[in-house]
Amino acid sequence: MTQRFKDPLPPLLIGIAILLGWEAAVRLFEVPHYVLPGPLMVMQALWSNAALLFGSLWITLEITLVALLAAALGGAALAFVMSRARWLERSLMPYAIIAQVTPIVAIAPLIIIWVDSPFASLVLCAWIVAFFPILSNTMTGLKSADPYLKDLFRLYGASRWQTQAWLEAPTALPYFFAGLRISGGLALIGAVVAEFVAGTGGAATGLAFRILEAGYRLQIPKLFAALLLLSLVGILIYAFLNILSKWALQRWHGTSTL
Repeated sequence: MTQRFKDPLPPLLIGIAILLGWEAAVRLFEVPHYVLPGPLMVMQALWSNAALLFGSLWITLEITLVALLAAALGGAALAFVMSRARWLERSLMPYAIIAQVTPIVAIAPLIIIWVDSPFASLVLCAWIVAFFPILSNTMTGLKSADPYLKDLFRLYGASRWQTQAWLEAPTALPYFFAGLRISGGLALIGAVVAEFVAGTGGAATGLAFRILEAGYRLQIPKLFAALLLLSLVGILIYAFLNILSKWALQRWHGTSTL
């Protein structure tokens, strides 16, 4: 328990020092708040705009979580299908790579035009960004199963599905969760980028639009408050996925620290 409290102490102290130095520098050099607000002014903006910002945060978070869930299910399922036959992997993997390397900023306007539902179009943009890490990591994990154990499974007459379920799937779990942690942040980035491109206003808009709106109106403290919320959500998503991976891996990989 003592070590658990000691581990986060150094980054916490560094963070406090940075915030104190930031506030002191802004006050000392009399930097205008529309150029760089201090941490106290950012917190005041967050407090005064809490209802608006947290409402927009929930919309962005909803898009992120739906896209991440779809990426996890779709990426893992496609990896299992592709691992069954080499020709399937050679046929489908190039298109997955093309979708990954194509900048989402370039194709997001087309997706928003083609898909009637704004929510579905934003989820699709975030899904494209988050899909490939899970697919590629799971494929790597499925291929990393011990070949001698595969021979043993064949010796005992195990079917292809049984080998996948009882040997390759447990082996691939650490790789899958590693990809999931990467995709958690990418899904949030994809959702924000899609919201930037969509640029739709109104009550049901995400944090990206609030950032644009604050920038246009030179409400820089409010802009920083929205950025702070996005950063905190990204950290929480990663922390949750990290805890989930440790919980899921303790059965198959009791000593894993992934």
